[in-house]
Amino acid sequence: MSLTAYVKKRDFKKTAEPRGMVVRGQEQGAAQSHRFVVQKHAASRLHYDFRLEIDGTLKSWAVPKGIPFAHGEKRLAVHVEDHPVSYIDFEGTIPKGQYGGGTVMVWDRGTFTPDSATPAKDLAGGKLHFTLKGKKLKGAWYLVRIRDPEDNQWLLIRGGDDLKPLSAKQDDTSVLSGKSMKALGESDHVWAAKPAPAKPAKTPARKTPARKTKEAKPVKPTKPEKSSRPANAGKAAKPVKRGARGRGAPLKFVEPMKARLVAAPPVGDWSYEIKFDGFRALALKSAAGTRLLSRNEKDLAEKFPEIADAVAALDVEDAIIDGEIVALDEQGRSSFQLLQAYELGDARPPLHYYVFDLLRLNGESLVELPLGERKARLESLLGRKAGGVIRVSTSLGSEVTALLKQAQSLGLEGLIGKRTDSTYEIGRRSGAWIKLKLHHEQEFVIGGYTPPGGSRTHFGALLIGVHQGKRLLFTAKVGTGFNHALLRALHARFQKLLQAECPFDNLPETKTSRYGQTITASVMKTCHWLKPVLVCQVRFAEWTRDGSLRQPVFLGLREDKDVADVVREKAA
Repeated sequence: MSLTAYVKKRDFKKTAEPRGMVVRGQEQGAAQSHRFVVQKHAASRLHYDFRLEIDGTLKSWAVPKGIPFAHGEKRLAVHVEDHPVSYIDFEGTIPKGQYGGGTVMVWDRGTFTPDSATPAKDLAGGKLHFTLKGKKLKGAWYLVRIRDPEDNQWLLIRGGDDLKPLSAKQDDTSVLSGKSMKALGESDHVWAAKPAPAKPAKTPARKTPARKTKEAKPVKPTKPEKSSRPANAGKAAKPVKRGARGRGAPLKFVEPMKARLVAAPPVGDWSYEIKFDGFRALALKSAAGTRLLSRNEKDLAEKFPEIADAVAALDVEDAIIDGEIVALDEQGRSSFQLLQAYELGDARPPLHYYVFDLLRLNGESLVELPLGERKARLESLLGRKAGGVIRVSTSLGSEVTALLKQAQSLGLEGLIGKRTDSTYEIGRRSGAWIKLKLHHEQEFVIGGYTPPGGSRTHFGALLIGVHQGKRLLFTAKVGTGFNHALLRALHARFQKLLQAECPFDNLPETKTSRYGQTITASVMKTCHWLKPVLVCQVRFAEWTRDGSLRQPVFLGLREDKDVADVVREKAA
């Protein structure tokens, strides 16, 4: 609650930005609204300044890639110095040579309501939930600190439903003046401390408007992308540009090799590794930049910027790396539930990229090399960086019986086995890689939900299933594994997917289930049906004879899995 840093960075003999003061006596509770402003700022680089009025100042973050619009979408937000409340109406150009010199637009403003009565305390603790009510921005967002307080790195996360993308014109229009960035750069509205002398010859600030400087040059609007980022976020918002040096073409996506589920370890020369419970991710680094892609080619760099940055920092001409993004619990085990909580902004567990294969290095394809040689090159590439955000999934040896016992005692999900002489078979599940599971867990399609009962809100249980050929078969109701925040977030997402017809081909059920999951015709009348487009991860005790699940527990959504690929996993 101090403006010391703000004042130190400005020469008030040269700029008319307000010195401002801390506005006292403005403790407000969750029931009251505070003001917010988002200022589009074409300084040395275009970015968006996100500011919240809390405890008499504007708490401020610089958001390089713009405000997230899609549910669960994350944007890096760098915490900067507090600004005076009077900064909320500032728009125009800051003269060249001054701190933040360039064109500034009041891109949006309005009020926000924090979820708790102590927003300042929540910020100090590293997490703030709030709802915006502006001209352009409406709904719920989260601010979550992702590093130590000294690092000033936060994530701004969209918590509500997807927000409709803005048109290029909307993104380039001030809510204060109705002007575009170009018009503001050309206007006489310059924050100069003293009026220019009457003689025209001595009015350099007006003769040389900030728009002519490199820092203040407006960025040409572009059409909004499917990710719902603001249209003028510019080329830097594309994941391929992370760490780009401005030359060359991006590497093409390679479909990852898959492991086959088996019931027992096979004979032969095999090497075993830990089976992680996270998101499979392919890292592609080239002169064109760095991409982090899921197994179904969805961008993961926006969700996990620290991992993409770690890959971009590797001292290599180009590389394609295969691995898994995981969140670790207090015992150092990967946890998909923790990864889901991180995405919702409810937890800040340690995140790591465990890498286990190298497909390309410095222009050379390695897929035809044996596993051992690819592993050796991968370890050599990472060197000392292997213990940081990026870690190598090392071989545990070949004594599979002892390894399985140890994995079970540690509470691990299972093991991955690989033939020691195996090549990397792109997109194939040939059996050269296998998975040995210690727990029953797989993906399912969400097809509906039941109404809430008792003290629960939003919904009672999810109705899930798997594909069998072209049919979607109901397998279970899942009513555990949720907290209040997850119930609320899922329910909000479901509302856009509602449909009248049941998507399951084997409902209604006629036989009574011993586990109380029977969905009869009368029960179906109370259910809410969804378009079958969402995939979730579920842990369960076993499959029953009639194809149902016993003791299912919801773990999280799988954005990295295509719905059509969800079938019942059967061990070979």
